[in-house]
Amino acid sequence: MLEVLDYAFMQRALLAAVLVGITAPAVGIYLVQRRQAIMGDGIGHVALTGVALGFLTGTNPVWTAVLVSALGAVLMELIRWYGKTRGDLALAMLFYGGMAGGVLLINLSPTGSNANLTTYLFGSITTVSEQDVVVISLLAAFVVLITLGLRRQLFAVCQDEEFARVTGLPVRTLNLLLAITAAVTVTVAMRVVGLLLVSALMVVPVAAAQQATRGFAMTLALAVGIGVVVTLSGTVFSFYKNVPPGASIVVLAIGVFAVITALAAPLAKRRATQRAGRTAAAAEGRCTLKDDVLV
Repeated sequence: MLEVLDYAFMQRALLAAVLVGITAPAVGIYLVQRRQAIMGDGIGHVALTGVALGFLTGTNPVWTAVLVSALGAVLMELIRWYGKTRGDLALAMLFYGGMAGGVLLINLSPTGSNANLTTYLFGSITTVSEQDVVVISLLAAFVVLITLGLRRQLFAVCQDEEFARVTGLPVRTLNLLLAITAAVTVTVAMRVVGLLLVSALMVVPVAAAQQATRGFAMTLALAVGIGVVVTLSGTVFSFYKNVPPGASIVVLAIGVFAVITALAAPLAKRRATQRAGRTAAAAEGRCTLKDDVLV
């Protein structure tokens, strides 16, 4: 099993997988809280144009993807504020335009190809270079700094924007910062998970953690733990079976969700029964006390 560490490209891939496993759920928990679980998928579509732009201009596709996806995420947030009834149509056009623009530019690029495009769409462990590791590490540090350093403010905004605004928090600034952080997370994960599947890694570990925990901090910790486990396991599996790592990681994450849900359901039922029993006992005690006083 440890033979995978004998290969330099696997060392880079596993390091990138750990960073992805940490950052994706750390951002995803806020998106799930806001009921914007699909946002990562939309940003992934837009980031594809950034990847293609990198090939076209001869620059690192990760940096161009960060720039384009961040602009796209800000635009999505502005549409959410001002789009009203036509907002869904504008978002759909943005998503489809990002995908179409990426395919068009990649074919116009002298260095791009459909093979290069596939590695970004579904992930590829063999293409993670030392330069990619450095870039991914820097971007991951930014994501962790924002999601943990501003966790109280971001949680307040995601829970109730109106209340957060009343308390004096800069709601719009925090929303824009969260959107940009989500865009950065997508570009961090695209080498390992792929742009088409990164949204699943943002959402599924969080959904699994919610089945077994209560409270924001515990859910975040468990979600990150699940994210790290499935990204490492999926990357190793893809090495031995020669399959795209993104698909392996997402399937494993869904499997973990199914197992936790199956185990948590009886426990939740037992807790509900115990809670109902305590409530009934308390009510009976009050009635007995009332009868004693009347007598």
